[in-house]
Amino acid sequence: MTDRAGEERPPSRIDAVAETVALVGGALLIAVATMVVVSVTLRSDLVGAAGVPGDFELVQMATAVAAFCFLPLCQLKRGNIFVDTFTLKLPQRWRDGIDALWDVVYGLAMALIAWRLGVGARSALASGENTMVLQLPAYLPIALCAVLAGFVALAAFVSASRLMRQPR
Repeated sequence: MTDRAGEERPPSRIDAVAETVALVGGALLIAVATMVVVSVTLRSDLVGAAGVPGDFELVQMATAVAAFCFLPLCQLKRGNIFVDTFTLKLPQRWRDGIDALWDVVYGLAMALIAWRLGVGARSALASGENTMVLQLPAYLPIALCAVLAGFVALAAFVSASRLMRQPR
């Protein structure tokens, strides 16, 4: 990883964890894509069998989890879309301060999302809610997304901190 001065800095533990989590998300999406291909192939006129039972449930759950897997790395790599039309002429220190402020706002929003997902997971666990076809516990993917949203919040606070500590 490099800082704004172009100097190489070693990746931190949070960077390594974010990369691992993103790889897990990628593997999850590859598995889901493979399952969809198998399910559609089984339903084709060529094979004429039933598709993978509960494939739509697995796609829904895995896609949600995978999306949250990619967000921490995206945040740490400063990969989110931002518009700097009005700040281009400001000094770099000011732009970093504004970006850090928005990182904190994003972190707070993700912390709120993590909290509410946690409440939703707890509610699904308490009610014994299961998926329709496979009867999988509904709280598991919700709880995973809650944990991952918390990690996104942490990543946003770390990226804000990094911006404020940039060498000038």
